[in-house]
Amino acid sequence: MNVVRLINTMADGVRPSFVVLTYNRPDALLQVLKSLARQCHSGHEIVIADDGSSPGVVDEMVKSLPAFSCPVRHIWHPDTGFTASKARNLGAINSAGNYLVFLDGDCIPGPRFVEAHQALAMPGCFVNGNRVLLGEVLTGLVLGGEVDILNATWGRWLSWRLNGQVNKLTHWLYWPNAPRRREKFFHWRKIRSCNFAVWKDDFLAVNGFDETFEGWGHEDADLVLRLHNAGIHRVNGFFCTEVYHLWHPQNSRAGEDINRVRVASRVQTGLVRATIGVLDNTDGDDVVATLLN
Repeated sequence: MNVVRLINTMADGVRPSFVVLTYNRPDALLQVLKSLARQCHSGHEIVIADDGSSPGVVDEMVKSLPAFSCPVRHIWHPDTGFTASKARNLGAINSAGNYLVFLDGDCIPGPRFVEAHQALAMPGCFVNGNRVLLGEVLTGLVLGGEVDILNATWGRWLSWRLNGQVNKLTHWLYWPNAPRRREKFFHWRKIRSCNFAVWKDDFLAVNGFDETFEGWGHEDADLVLRLHNAGIHRVNGFFCTEVYHLWHPQNSRAGEDINRVRVASRVQTGLVRATIGVLDNTDGDDVVATLLN
């Protein structure tokens, strides 16, 4: 069986749940959901993993929800600081699909994002997606409704690149069957949980994201390490899975060095399961799950 046929055969059994992390940024989340609404059908599911947005923000998000042909769930837990790992785990455990595609609520999926992730879904693998960084000015135009980033022409993209408002133009080449995507060994290069896909059974087998990582940084590298230790190989999503990452001020990185050291110390241990992960604390009384449509 050739590569193209293998990918198409496996895609037939993929039932994706798109787990979108958000926190108090409804304008960016709306752009993400609008793109997903254009691409998703009844076989998909959207799970908004809310890391404690305020009630007013949640109300604004619900009122502006685009029309979807698939279920949309909102999973909320109280704001106790930067707890992205826990929010993602809650989104995952409350999902109905067999394949999890994690997105950040400020990363707008490209126009073939859903198609690309389904094409790359293969047994024994997870997908490390790609991104295009948008500058502050362009981000303002997108959020203000002055630019439809999904329908922008080549000329506009070239202008933005020359003006420093995007960092690359690789998203114009759609090549899901590009060679050398698969990696059998762990390394740190370009790991990003803002665009990441994994079979749900594999995610549960390693106990998901490790919630003992505090603050920003490297909880995604820890997950990738443990997946590799479990025999799951990385597939890189360049030239097809791009998201457009909206600009925002840099988050506090006070704990980054500590988190990096923790992951580095685990490299030689063969660790597979998270210390506290998706299979722990799944029935908290403070978690609110709502079907929005």
